[in-house]
Amino acid sequence: MAVELDKLKKFVELALEEDVKGGDYTSLSTISERAQGDAKLLVKDAGVLAGVAVAEEIFRLIDPTLSVDVRLHDGQAVQPGDIAFYVHGSIHSILKAERLVLNVMQRMSGIATRTKEYSQQLEGTDAQVLDTRKTTPLLRFLEKDAVLIGGGANHRFGLYDMILIKDNHVDYAGGISQAIQKAHAYRTENNLDVAIEIEVRNFAELEEVLANEAVDRVMFDNFTADDVRKAVELVNGRLVTEASGGITLATIADYGRAGVDYISVGALTHSVKSMDLSLKATVL
Repeated sequence: MAVELDKLKKFVELALEEDVKGGDYTSLSTISERAQGDAKLLVKDAGVLAGVAVAEEIFRLIDPTLSVDVRLHDGQAVQPGDIAFYVHGSIHSILKAERLVLNVMQRMSGIATRTKEYSQQLEGTDAQVLDTRKTTPLLRFLEKDAVLIGGGANHRFGLYDMILIKDNHVDYAGGISQAIQKAHAYRTENNLDVAIEIEVRNFAELEEVLANEAVDRVMFDNFTADDVRKAVELVNGRLVTEASGGITLATIADYGRAGVDYISVGALTHSVKSMDLSLKATVL
């Protein structure tokens, strides 16, 4: 599991505060606190399963006495009727964890499924599909893990781990060269070990970037696949290359064949249909 345990622990604590607060009154009023039981995670959609390892940890954080018998793992293709795992222990603990586990796994599995669809279109090329910062606030660490499970790659996590100069930065800074010079000076003065990437909107801006040695990576924004091919030839291996902007499942293969290193797709996370999953009581 790529997810940081400390971050997951804080997330679970906040989620339980939001959902449970003083207590699960329904379970407390209808089921003995000493009751033990079993449940199964039932898959109701086809796709790529994700969040199993995270679910195991959520169960452990909520109640270390719960036991989870995993049958299907992260990254596996699933069909309706498949059972991902069984969980045994306190019924109150199972029910407390139920909605959180389902919300996380449904979202992560939807993202992994979408990512797999995009990454399959790039087979036979050297390009990789990338996520973006178009994520659900405070769920980014889970959503980016799901992208990895689906076969994609992670872009920067946030504003702090890369200098990514986009169109607004360029315009506010006074131009491509000015933005690059200021970014390079800032990185040097603050001894930052981060890459500098810059977004270009046309070939004139690309020529300015190529005249400057301070950049590590260039993003072709809203270029056609044919223009990306020409841009990659101009870069000629001097920089890492990335294409972005309006690239869909129907067009991503064309961009991959254009020779670009990475293709960023916001749709991996910002408009995904969650996988239909259900946690069902197993009555013996």
